Amino acid sequence: MTYTVTNQWSGGFGANIAITNTGTTAINGWSLQFTFANGQKITQLWNGNYTQNGGAVAITNLSYNGSIPAGQTVSSPPGFNGSWSGSNPNPTSFTLNGATCSSS
Repeated sequence: MTYTVTNQWSGGFGANIAITNTGTTAINGWSLQFTFANGQKITQLWNGNYTQNGGAVAITNLSYNGSIPAGQTVSSPPGFNGSWSGSNPNPTSFTLNGATCSSS
């Protein structure tokens, strides 16, 4: 899983998330969870659905990008625009379908 800030400006930012299946079987349907540490908010998301409660975010697949073959990265990965104030640190912990995943 790779979280990349693609652009940042005063009070806002854009980010992409690449989700790679490092397992040996396909993933059919995914839910990614992470927490923003400094009050960041998603304002627009593409290639997924999201809920946000405080800093806690959950992003789920859409009908066209729910399958991730073994050893592959999700097609049409999620990305978003967000807002921030003060500082914009990257999330440090991610879970995919309830399992902790490594991030880079």
